Amino acid sequence: MALNQWFEKAMSADDYIEKMEKNKEGLLHIYDTFNLPDHTDLYENIREKNLRAIVLTEDWCGDAMLNVPILLRIAEKANIDVRMLLRDDNLELMDQYLTNGKSRSIPIFIFINEEGNEVAKWGPRAAKVQEFIDESRAALPPKDAPDHEEKANEMYKFIGKSFRDNQDFWDEVYNSLINKLKSI
Repeated sequence: MALNQWFEKAMSADDYIEKMEKNKEGLLHIYDTFNLPDHTDLYENIREKNLRAIVLTEDWCGDAMLNVPILLRIAEKANIDVRMLLRDDNLELMDQYLTNGKSRSIPIFIFINEEGNEVAKWGPRAAKVQEFIDESRAALPPKDAPDHEEKANEMYKFIGKSFRDNQDFWDEVYNSLINKLKSI
């Protein structure tokens, strides 16, 4: 299926958020709290590219909770029509955007032009956020340790809280996305 067809199949961001069962509060908190920098000329330059975005996501994903609201804020200023596809229901597309050629990591933002051609891909994380995740995982006990599962669950709760509350992460995501959009 062509990217234009995937875009047409996808749901609006509002519909996606309305149907969310997990991480909705966190996503809306970031959306409501994130202050988009005043880069009017930059947003105008992006607007002139007439981009659309397909987002592969799931509501349980903490990375999506962090990244999607920032994309939506940029999209409002730059007039990017954003549509959402659930990863697990759209594996045919997801498998074309594997992280490191093997992982179905999300979110993935596929930016397309008016003709439906991919012009950029972003995701699943900004580089500094990836470093934080890597450091957090490195601190876990080995997988065969008796307390591994307990410590992993604590880590995921801490990561989710950090994504929700650490505005430095929000800025990292913003800068990473903007740099990608500027490169188109």
